[in-house]
Amino acid sequence: MAGPVKSQWDFGELFPPEATRKVLTVAELTAQVKRLLEKQVGQVWVTGEVTNLRAQSSGHIYFTLKDAESQLNCVLFRGEARESRALLQDVRKIVVQGDLTVYEPRGQYQLRVTAVELQGIGALQAAFEKLKQQLNAEGLFAPERKRPLPRYPQRIGIVTSPTGAAIRDVLHVVRRRNPGLEIILAPCRVQGDGAAAEIAAAIRLLNGFSVAGGLDLILVTRGGGSLEDLWAFNEEAVARAIFESRVPVVSAVGHEIDFTISDFVADVRAATPSAAAEIITEGVFSSGQFVAEAGARMAQLFRRRLGDMEYELEQFRQRLARAHPRERFNEWLQRLDDLQAGLFRCAWQGTRDRRVAWRNLAERLLRVRPRQVLEQRRELFRHEEARLREVARHRLENKQNGLAALATRLRLLGPEQVLARGYSITMNADTGRVIRSAAEVKAGQRLKTRLKSGEVRSVAG
Repeated sequence: MAGPVKSQWDFGELFPPEATRKVLTVAELTAQVKRLLEKQVGQVWVTGEVTNLRAQSSGHIYFTLKDAESQLNCVLFRGEARESRALLQDVRKIVVQGDLTVYEPRGQYQLRVTAVELQGIGALQAAFEKLKQQLNAEGLFAPERKRPLPRYPQRIGIVTSPTGAAIRDVLHVVRRRNPGLEIILAPCRVQGDGAAAEIAAAIRLLNGFSVAGGLDLILVTRGGGSLEDLWAFNEEAVARAIFESRVPVVSAVGHEIDFTISDFVADVRAATPSAAAEIITEGVFSSGQFVAEAGARMAQLFRRRLGDMEYELEQFRQRLARAHPRERFNEWLQRLDDLQAGLFRCAWQGTRDRRVAWRNLAERLLRVRPRQVLEQRRELFRHEEARLREVARHRLENKQNGLAALATRLRLLGPEQVLARGYSITMNADTGRVIRSAAEVKAGQRLKTRLKSGEVRSVAG
């Protein structure tokens, strides 16, 4: 509010201190926003899809994280997240950790990234994918190196924990489906530090035993668990031990949804330990079922064959009955009766039709004068006869003239006229085929040349 007026020229203080505004520069405002974001938000985890990925020569990587509704500028400075920088690819969904800040020269907020992971998976899964790609490139997963399992195994080796649920499930299925199968257990830990080395050592131990004792296959198995629990089967040492095994290897780790590196390297992957036991015993179990059902099947086939023979015998009896002379004679008599009845019907019908026709003809004769109609028809006939004779005569003359012209043209175009003008015709003496080109003549071939008068025979030189 303005101060009191003392005179007509004293307007008081036009701009009192309380009414003045505080005006910030762009840099000052940007700095305040940066401090506010860094203080209130700070370090966060953000997920989204990578786009506009740019790797500069300085080693810094710039990209944008986006989703269906918004996008966020990100920068990964050189020296940050060295192990996971390869995960940054366009259109790939990732999870990043970083500090939210403002890039002051442009006045835009951005995320300064310090860690990168694939979306929905952590460092273990990233390591899993990396090892999987490496081993696949080396050919450890190649389908052509997969070996078939023996159909009737007699002795198998199992690599698993002796106290786990997997060994109990396998033994339960084996006792039920193939009690005579001999099992050699190579006990080892299946999770924790050092478990991968024990699993690899157990596989090599069974391979060494196979040289002397003769193993048909090796089963590497354990029950379900988290990714950390199953990690021992994702170690490179286990993968290479399976790859180097001289005996076919079946991998059954975890549940149906679990996949490990050992599953990809093994010759056969089973969804569960029980499923692996069923695969191993399938040959013996199916053969046992076949033998057990053979008696019932043979009885069924015998009954079916007996029924077929009874049916064929009944058909033969019916054909024999139909072919009996009495039956044939009765059929002939019935056919004779049908023909006789048909003949009577035809004779009666024909007589009736003739009577109707004669009656109609008589009525027509009464309505016209036959003599006058006959004379008219005779006159018309004579006229048409004369016209036809005249037309036939003219057409015959035209045909004769055309024939004479054609004969003249044919005579002029005939070979005799060509020969009369001094030309000759050379032919193959054996086949009579006319020679039209010198290429058709071979040395020593007999030729015949026809002139106007006579022929000349020669041999091609």
